[in-house]
Amino acid sequence: MTSARTGSRPAARRPAAKRAPARRPAATRAPAGRRRSAGPWALRHWWPAMVLGIAMVLALAWRADGSQDPVPTGLCTVPSTSVTLSAEQWANARTIADVARERGLPERATVIALATAMQESTLRNLDHGDRDSLGLFQQRPSQGWGTPAQVQDPVYAAGEFYDGLVQVPGWETMRLTDAAQWVQRSGFPEAYQQHEDLAIALTAALARAEGPCG
Repeated sequence: MTSARTGSRPAARRPAAKRAPARRPAATRAPAGRRRSAGPWALRHWWPAMVLGIAMVLALAWRADGSQDPVPTGLCTVPSTSVTLSAEQWANARTIADVARERGLPERATVIALATAMQESTLRNLDHGDRDSLGLFQQRPSQGWGTPAQVQDPVYAAGEFYDGLVQVPGWETMRLTDAAQWVQRSGFPEAYQQHEDLAIALTAALARAEGPCG
C-alpha cells in the first residue's frame, strides 16, 4: 500500500489582473455647422477680389441702364467720313481754311492745302522731318521757306503754301496732286491725291463749323 505524501501542497497563485489602459479624453469638436473665423489673413488676401466683384456689378448695372461708354474727349470725326482727328489736327485744319478765306481764295485752294498737309504732317505742326523740313507742310528753311520758327507757325506756313499755289497756271482745275506737287516738289508726287476726298469733306465741315471741335 502506497503511503500518502506528507505536507500540504502550496496554493496556486492566480495571475494578476491586467489593468485596462487609461482612456484619453476625446478631442473636443466644434459644433456642426460652425466655422472658424476668417481672421485678418483671409481679409487681407480676399478684399481685392471683393472690390473687383463690386466694380463688375456696377459696370453691368450701368450697361443695363442703357448707357454707353463715353466718347474720348479731344477727338473729332470728320462728317461724312470715318476719319477721326485730334483737337490739334482740327485746329490746324481750321487755321489753313481761315488763311485761305482771309485771302479770298476759293474752297479748292483749301482742299489742296489740307490734302497736302495731311500727306506731309498728318495735320500736325512737326518740329522734325526729312533733313531740315518742319511744320505742317514740311517746309525747309534751307530752301527759302523762312526761318525754323516761321515755318512752324501754322498761319505763316499756310500763307507760304498759298503764295506758291496761286502762281501755278491753272491750279484751280488741274488734278490736286499735280497742283500740290508744283508747290512742294516732293519725291512722291502722287501721294497727295489719296487725301482729296477727306480734304473735300473736311473743307465743307469747316465752312459749316461742324464737328465736336468746332
